[in-house]
Amino acid sequence: MTGEPQNSEIVDVLVGNHRRFLDFVGRRVGDAAVAEDILQEAFVRGIDRAGQVRDGESAVAWFYRILRNAVVDHYRRQAAARRRHEAAERELALGETPDHEADAVVCACVGELAGTLKPSYADALRRVDVDGLAVHEFAAEAGISANNASVRLHRARAALRARVRQACGTCATHGCLDCSCGAAPAR
Repeated sequence: MTGEPQNSEIVDVLVGNHRRFLDFVGRRVGDAAVAEDILQEAFVRGIDRAGQVRDGESAVAWFYRILRNAVVDHYRRQAAARRRHEAAERELALGETPDHEADAVVCACVGELAGTLKPSYADALRRVDVDGLAVHEFAAEAGISANNASVRLHRARAALRARVRQACGTCATHGCLDCSCGAAPAR
């Protein structure tokens, strides 16, 4: 033996200090369940890296470094999730104040094109996408199953998408906000 602790010895030391490690993490995160999760992840990492313990280094001190890094990683992930959540909230907040003029132009153009679809497709689009009816409510109203209503709505949207591309050409790529195809009424 070269003086390096063997992996099994390190695992025994880590398992023997489980309570101390859990207390250490728990004081930093304030939630016992989260602390246990962090500790378990750190144990997995620690066991995988047990060969990195340097000659003469304490396995406990080495593992505390892994735990500190795991806690930091936890807070980084938490901050990133919070930033994503805040960005989504901002995006939703922006969507709460619609541009009624642009919506009117788009709705008029798309509404005219929807009228050229099969009546069952046009009705599905109008009731669900325009009137805001839930799919299951539309299904009950139309006397069909919710699954059938979902399929009909999917096909209606695909048909409308194809009709918009056909009628509006390249302006469809730009959201039909500057429609020059003649399909939309004049502003």
